[in-house]
This record gives sequence, C-alpha cells and structure tokens, in this order.
Amino acid sequence: MHIPPYDNHNEPIVDAGHDLVPLNYFNIVKLKAGEHFDYAVPGYETCVVPATGTVTVEVAGETYRDIGNRTVDVWDGEPEGVYVPTGAGTRITCQSDAAEVFIAGAKYDEVLKPFAVREAELDLVQYGSDETKTHRKIKHILGAGYHDRVGRLLVSELYTVGQGGWSGFPSHKHDTDRLPDETRHDETYNFRFRPNYGSGMQMLQREDNEPGDAYHIVDGSTILIDKGYHPCAVLPGYEMYYFTILGGLSQRSLKQYFQPTHAAQLHTIPGIMDMVAKFK
Repeated sequence: MHIPPYDNHNEPIVDAGHDLVPLNYFNIVKLKAGEHFDYAVPGYETCVVPATGTVTVEVAGETYRDIGNRTVDVWDGEPEGVYVPTGAGTRITCQSDAAEVFIAGAKYDEVLKPFAVREAELDLVQYGSDETKTHRKIKHILGAGYHDRVGRLLVSELYTVGQGGWSGFPSHKHDTDRLPDETRHDETYNFRFRPNYGSGMQMLQREDNEPGDAYHIVDGSTILIDKGYHPCAVLPGYEMYYFTILGGLSQRSLKQYFQPTHAAQLHTIPGIMDMVAKFK
C-alpha cells in the first residue's frame, strides 16, 4: 500500500491496529523551538528518531537531552534515537529552531526500560556494489545489538550509495511464521530523495513469477508491506533514503525468505549475507 505525502498534523500515519500492518505504528511529528508533543501508544513499544533537529525526550522518569544532530536533511549526519517502553507516556520537546521526528512502533505486551541510542552506538552495514546496482548503507538504530533490551521492534535507516540503483534485492519476503525458513514481520517505510524532487519505484510481487504491483514513490511517501516480495529502486541521478520499521509477530529476529527465482543473486552481491545477519 502506498500513502502519498500529506500534512498529518502530528497524527499517526499508521495507527495502532492498522488493518494492513497491525504489528506496526508510525507517526511524523513536526515541532518548532520550545514546542512539545505528548504521546502514549498502549500495546506498542516505540522509538523516537529525529529526521532533522534536536529534541529532549522524557519517558518513565528519565530525561534524554540533545537527541539528534541533523539540520538540513537525513543525509546531514548520523541518526540517534530513544527507545520508549510499551504504552509509556512520553514528551518530545524541540531544542532546535525546528524538528521533524519519526516515531516508530511495534506491537508488544511487555514493558521494558527506556534507553537512548547515540551516534557512536549505531550498528552500521555497507554492502553491494556499483557494478550490481545494489550499493547501499544501512544504519541500524534498534538492531541486533539490542535483543535483550527491545521486544519486537527493529528500526533502521537505509541509503542508496551513489545515484540510481536498487534496494531490497534479491527480492525477499517475511510474511509467514514458518521457522526456520521465514518469520512474519510487518514493515513500514518512509522515503526521502536527494534532490527532493527525485523519485523511485516500490515493487510488490505477491507470488513468485506472477505479475505484481508497482508504486511511484516520491519524497515523503510511506509504503506498507504486509506480504510479498518487495524490492525498490531510485531513478538515475538521484539518491534514496528510507526509514524502516519492522515488527515481528512471534519474535524479534527477522528471517527473510528470498524469492527462489532470484536466489542465485545472493552469491553475486558483495556483503549481502552480512546485511542479512545484521538485520536480525
């Protein structure tokens, strides 16, 4: 499903219990200097990640200051974030002139403890190659290193390296709990392009070797992935970024199932198996 960019007035773009991706929650909050935003999402753990700007996050008696250091756009520095326990009342206050803040969430019943993820604590991966048109960087905010501190939520930022190219290839899916081959993880993306008038395409193929759907994605597009194989691409001459939310049904570790038709490509793309391991 494609949700075109719009002014959501700080209301959830993907609310709790969404009919397509019930395991996910997603909001974009825009604030000016000194303004604050209060929220709580019963039944969902969340993560506060400034796209741009600097904020203070108050949650569960803890105060995390100076979260976020990007000013121009998502290419201007490294991400930071704060993990918010399930259902916890949270206040986000803008410290900079303005801030745009992502709130990512996954359905989870238990209540854990909050913590901040600083720039030095990111889990960074780079894989692919210019020759295979798959070169990209992944910045895991809530990645494999936090298995003992997070319930079902995975949060990352993905960047194409250079202009043009593919991401999410070889095509894979994660819509069915059937270990050891695959897990059910709902997924939500929010895309950005540099320059911001760039665009790309999100594919969604429900069945191997059967025709699927394609969505024209632009700066600010949100994509919801409930099932199927889902590679995406950016036009030549432009760079692409997407904020990624994964919520697991029965476990946090992600087990991707690669499309049989294209599985041989796993052996042609440098570093891809490291990428798969780091997403768990």
